[in-house]
Amino acid sequence: MANKPTLRQVIKAVFGAFIGVQSEQQRQQDFASSSPIPYIVVGLVVTLLFVAVLLLVVKLVLA
Repeated sequence: MANKPTLRQVIKAVFGAFIGVQSEQQRQQDFASSSPIPYIVVGLVVTLLFVAVLLLVVKLVLA
C-alpha cells in the first residue's frame, strides 16, 4: 500500500498537472497513491477557482 500524500503534495501535483509541467517521477508517484479522491477534490476546487477568476476578470473588463 502506498503512502498517503499530504495536502501540500496533492496541491503541488494538481497545479503541475493543471499547467502541464509535471515531471515523470511526480506523475508516477501520484499514480502510486492509494486513492484518487484527494486529487479529484483538489482538482475540482482549482478548476472552480479558475473559472470564478475568469468570470470576475471578464466582469471587471466589461463594467
